[in-house]
Amino acid sequence: MSLVKPSIPKGTRDFSTIEMAKRNYIFNTIKDVYALYGFQQIETPAMENLSTLMGKYGEEGDKLLFKILNSGNFMNGVDEDDLADGGTNRLAAKLCEKGLRYDLTVPFARYVTMHRDEIPFPFKRYQIQPVWRADRPQKGRYREFFQCDADVVGSDSLLNEVELIQIIDEVFHRFGIRVAIKMNNRKILSGMAEIIGAPELLVDITVAIDKLDKIGLENVNAELREKGLGEEALARLQPILLLEGSNEAKLQTLKEVLATSETGLKGIGELSYILSKVNGLRARLDVDLTLARGLNYYTGAIFEVKALDTEMGSITGGGRYDNLTGVFGMPGVSGVGISFGADRIFDVLNTLDLYPADALLSTQVLFVTFGQAELDYALPLANALRLAGIRTEVYPEAGAKMKKQMSYANQKNIPWVAVIGGDEMAAGEVSLKNMITGEQTKVKAGELANKIQ
Repeated sequence: MSLVKPSIPKGTRDFSTIEMAKRNYIFNTIKDVYALYGFQQIETPAMENLSTLMGKYGEEGDKLLFKILNSGNFMNGVDEDDLADGGTNRLAAKLCEKGLRYDLTVPFARYVTMHRDEIPFPFKRYQIQPVWRADRPQKGRYREFFQCDADVVGSDSLLNEVELIQIIDEVFHRFGIRVAIKMNNRKILSGMAEIIGAPELLVDITVAIDKLDKIGLENVNAELREKGLGEEALARLQPILLLEGSNEAKLQTLKEVLATSETGLKGIGELSYILSKVNGLRARLDVDLTLARGLNYYTGAIFEVKALDTEMGSITGGGRYDNLTGVFGMPGVSGVGISFGADRIFDVLNTLDLYPADALLSTQVLFVTFGQAELDYALPLANALRLAGIRTEVYPEAGAKMKKQMSYANQKNIPWVAVIGGDEMAAGEVSLKNMITGEQTKVKAGELANKIQ
């Protein structure tokens, strides 16, 4: 009988100890900054009722939901007509009552609705958990990946947008990644569609201009013609798409161009307020009129973040939305949120080699010994180092060959090795070797923590 080689599902990954150290550095940095601004953590189940998930992401999104077969006799209630019909949604509705969450937003909306009497409003929550999508795996796109969301719900104040921009700035400053924060407003985009006489084509217009960086102006215009935008409307749109200058100059020009659009002017006012309050940013903040981001969802300010020193897609995004909980019978709850793309940030930090060395070290000191007596001598010393906050291991096999023990230290990139033999025990010392420089010195047992620190 041949053994089947083990594997994992396509679109999923194992993470090594080094990779997990890097990922935890990312998650912990984001958590620390979220906490500085009063955000508190929640978690929701990996699986939700399909009634919660279905219909919230559009027809294509529904197809990408991982559905979970009912327990026990999952074929119970399925008849020949269901099997012969060929309609997968109809069959899935009978076979599956639950599914893996597609994102963190819909579960959050469900959470707010269920716990409305227990949480304070405005409610500032963050959530760092995996999500699943039955998408075709490819480079940079996985079926299982993490989202790092922060949202404020129950408040219309633009101060929330200001603080989220400050959070983005602080997180990437801590990572050492130079970024540009791009900002636009859904109301400005609506105003653009109004003044060129094509409000009914708002979604088509914004989907097209969102591709400007990727396909160029000529192809954007060709796509807009295909969607039914006339030449006169297209000509009126060009100066807006090609608008350049400082943020203030762009907004001043927009005030003139959108002077007849009440909605557009409101969007300009919101951006102007945000810009006036986000002083002292280290990141670059650009008003970008081609930024669209899921217009069926966002209703106000929208954000996207790009790394400046390496080619990568959006590494953070978000914006203002209305009626988050309306689909669950709790209308009128406005909110604004952002989501850090942990997997893309991971790639950027790797590409630019920006991980701090101490974030990747697990064990700081390894005790190696020549026998059981030396091992017994090492145990209380190891405990003393741990009490001092130093990550410490004792090689567990008494009397193992020195080469084997030192090889273990090298494989784990342990920077210090404390060697204990008969001479060290007699003198109350250890021989402390720096594995980076190769230097080895005798250190009194009581001074070991100070030497390492």
